[in-house]
Amino acid sequence: MKLLCEVFRSPKKEGMYLFVKREEGLTRVPETLLAVFGSPESALVFALEPSRKLALADTATVLAALESEGFYVQMPPGSSAEPALDPRQNKQQK
Repeated sequence: MKLLCEVFRSPKKEGMYLFVKREEGLTRVPETLLAVFGSPESALVFALEPSRKLALADTATVLAALESEGFYVQMPPGSSAEPALDPRQNKQQK
């Protein structure tokens, strides 16, 4: 699987990034996440494929999240995810 990925940086939380499929943009990102994330600032567009190495995330995990959830949130190293950023918790609360 190979897809065009766009990465957005958070203006509210340094080191937090949001990965989405370029063709979908932010359409599948929950409003609760965007409220915590802030107004997304485009940082990078690149071709993501299984053989590509990412600096702080597992490529297979990112690809799987993009397919199932429509986005992947990369937190700064050493930080824990907030509940609003975890799509599994959002589904359980609905």
